[in-house]
Amino acid sequence: MPTTIKSMPIFERPREKLLNRGRDSISNTELIALLIGSGTRSQSAIEIASTILHDSNNDLQELARKSIEDLKKFKGIGDAKAILIYAALELGRRKPLTESASTPRLTCSKHCYEFLYPYFADLSHEEFYAVFVNRNNKIISVRQISKGGLTGTVADGKVIFQKALEAKATGIVLAHNHPSGASDPSPADMHLTKSLQKFGTMIDLQILDHLIITDNNYFSFADEGILG
Repeated sequence: MPTTIKSMPIFERPREKLLNRGRDSISNTELIALLIGSGTRSQSAIEIASTILHDSNNDLQELARKSIEDLKKFKGIGDAKAILIYAALELGRRKPLTESASTPRLTCSKHCYEFLYPYFADLSHEEFYAVFVNRNNKIISVRQISKGGLTGTVADGKVIFQKALEAKATGIVLAHNHPSGASDPSPADMHLTKSLQKFGTMIDLQILDHLIITDNNYFSFADEGILG
């Protein structure tokens, strides 16, 4: 009998991992397994997904070249599941076609605030995000770095710079919220920002700004001249 998703510990199931730990926690195999939904008597959805990926040399671009009929050749993949997989891959294929037109540029603190505010709206706890941009200040990706309590959250510089290097970013905009409504930086905020700026300078990865966001206002380290 295959190891079914339902027989896995709940915190290791793809759906729960995605819901509770975010998209960075889930593998390509698990994402495809979510599309497949259920397996067969001899194979779980994860095993079928693994077989499909292995047949494509674990290359999503190669997988995206498969037709619906190609996908249906795998045991356990009928019309409905093949179409779901194909549709998901087609969305990924179309994304670059609109990316250059739709990707915003962050040219000032106001643009950063307007872009980032929806990530923090109505939160009753602190969260910390990093926005990675290219040389034209176009956004490459946005990543949640940490989630905390009512009065603070811990941002790990190693995580921030690791994700920035993975994204091939040349600049970083940092942001976290103050649920209290006070936008002034704490001593810990000042120390963290200056430490990250110092290390970023050493590896030619610029901290462009750090915003403290509240429901009605924001504080910009760049505007206040703290980033030099």
